[in-house]
Amino acid sequence: MTAEGETGEGEALAGGMENAGAVFRRGSLVERPAPRTARALHAHLRALGERGFHAAPMPVALTSDGREQLTFIPGDVALPPFPPWVMTEPALRSVGSLLRRLHDAGAAVAVDTSVEWPRALADPAGGTVLCHNDVCPDNVVFRDGRAAALIDFDLAAPGRAVWDVAMTARYWVPMLDPASAAALCPAGLDAPARLRILADSYGLPPQERAELPGVIEQATASCRAFVAARVADGDPVYTKSLAERGGWERWDRVQAWLVAHREMFLGALLR
Repeated sequence: MTAEGETGEGEALAGGMENAGAVFRRGSLVERPAPRTARALHAHLRALGERGFHAAPMPVALTSDGREQLTFIPGDVALPPFPPWVMTEPALRSVGSLLRRLHDAGAAVAVDTSVEWPRALADPAGGTVLCHNDVCPDNVVFRDGRAAALIDFDLAAPGRAVWDVAMTARYWVPMLDPASAAALCPAGLDAPARLRILADSYGLPPQERAELPGVIEQATASCRAFVAARVADGDPVYTKSLAERGGWERWDRVQAWLVAHREMFLGALLR
């Protein structure tokens, strides 16, 4: 998130949709609404830190009024429409490398299976790695043009690594038809080449490369269902965003485009 201005509660941080207007910085701390999985998530983040992954906020405390305090990570966070600097190839490579570091550290941390992790964007196949599930530009802190940290783990849930790569690809390639991509990203992005760059920088093995286009289609359907549930609940943020970004016709167009170009993406990944 980026600084938006001072309030009586501290420096308001802009960005994100889940907690819009409810995240504040106070010096070296960020205070925000705590997810219902906060205790387990905090334990997981601490365990990641113990294994050398320091590219995420470190939990500090849970407050009596249902908020959490985390360490503030300095840097730059891009908000839509995304500026050219965040969509460069070096930036994309750094995102893939950062995601791999998260998964490698997480592979050594047992996921608490007694917790009811969020299912809205979780891998329907399940898995043993705690996936971030929302590695969009709004949730990546950059320094000197490189991805330095991930923030906002509210939607984290167990899944397969390839699912998290697919979710990440949706935003960073982006896996959108040209008209939809033009509304969010700089012009001229080569989607097949960028998907290959993400897979290469992550170090995705051949079997998962072959699966990735189909998993991206599945992840896109999950994201659509996520938005539909929020709109059905009357969420004003998601309702406004849906209307501003082309409504359900846009989602239809994106999903049809992914299916039509599946073989093209598969060829780029496997050549």
